[in-house]
Amino acid sequence: MPLFQTPSPCATLPRALFALNTLALAALLAACGPGAPPAGGPGAGGGAPPPAEVGVVTASTGDVGLVTELPGRLEASRVAQVRARAAGILQRRLFAEGSSVKAGQVLFEIDDAPYRAALDSAMASVAKAEANLMQASALAKRYEPLAAAKAVSQQELVAAQAAQQQAQADVAVAKAAAQTARINLNYAVVTAPIAGSIGRALVTEGALVGQGEATPLAVVQQINPMYINFTQSAGDVMKLRQALDAGKLKRASGTQAASVRLVLEDGSEYPRAGRLLFSDLTVDATSGQITLRAEVPNPDGSLLPGLYVRVRVEQAQASNAIVLPQQAVTRSSQGDTVMVVGADGKVTPRPVKVGGQQRNQWVILDGLQSGEQVMVDGFQKLRGDAPVKPVPWVAPGSKPAAPASAAAAATTATSGASAATPAASAASR
Repeated sequence: MPLFQTPSPCATLPRALFALNTLALAALLAACGPGAPPAGGPGAGGGAPPPAEVGVVTASTGDVGLVTELPGRLEASRVAQVRARAAGILQRRLFAEGSSVKAGQVLFEIDDAPYRAALDSAMASVAKAEANLMQASALAKRYEPLAAAKAVSQQELVAAQAAQQQAQADVAVAKAAAQTARINLNYAVVTAPIAGSIGRALVTEGALVGQGEATPLAVVQQINPMYINFTQSAGDVMKLRQALDAGKLKRASGTQAASVRLVLEDGSEYPRAGRLLFSDLTVDATSGQITLRAEVPNPDGSLLPGLYVRVRVEQAQASNAIVLPQQAVTRSSQGDTVMVVGADGKVTPRPVKVGGQQRNQWVILDGLQSGEQVMVDGFQKLRGDAPVKPVPWVAPGSKPAAPASAAAAATTATSGASAATPAASAASR
């Protein structure tokens, strides 16, 4: 038997098939490995990612009221302190504390016995003076014909006439004393000087009032309408007047202020508008502020004296101004800027001039043109000089419709899932 034997072709055939299968499997594993670029990726010629979507608003010009928000305090339009002008013991209180009273309504009664006695004495003095006048008048009348007949001297006639005039004067003095006594008696009944709301009683029954000074008894306040006292910087007032004189701004509705609105402590706005009454001519030397006063109706009594409020007053109007959301404007010590989206999708900063605010919006006086798109949302999506896709910005709290991009993304995801199913089935096979 030979030492070396040549293998037959039939014996080498299984080995060749095994080597081919091993090479095919290795090629398949290399194609499915992590180093292979995904289908549709950059390595496969898929291109750059789509531009990021940012919220924008389109600038539009018009006449915009310049609203200034200032701190203020509410004050009753009329305040009257009820005081005791007659000395005596307080006998009765004739009102409910915290209620509304009318002008002339009786509030308190003071012991009037001494004043009634004084009035009776004064009336008696009037009667006595009138009796003396009657006697003096009769004597003077009787002396007139006697003096003409030389029966009495002229001196006696003059004395009778003088006594008559003195008696007339005594009657006038007695009547004045009686009137004073009557006034003091009326002071024993304390009435409301004005109509309004009365607070708590400052004294109780049995107290001695009016002894030496007018004792405070209560306070009546008229709270419809209400006054709002607020202050504004003298520098702001001067700038406003200069802008009005130069024609840069125009007066709101031809008056000093078109409307005055109140913002309460909880942030809500009072539904009724007020009107500006006056602006003080003197600047406070310590604070540099000018005091202003406005009047606002308060028929339901919801506003109370002393309440802290914010006053929104429209003092002027700007022509060809633009209103933007506050988050669209970046304010810094170097100036105010906005981000403008151009026709090519590029975002560029633009310096602007802010003239004031209006309901959480900035009034832009200069730096923008009508029709330009100003970026409001999506600042975190900016990547250098990469273009963006502007979409209309929707204010928070509203219910926008489903964006087209979201619907398209959902459709793409569904299509991708459908395409992945046959591929997975083929791989399983």
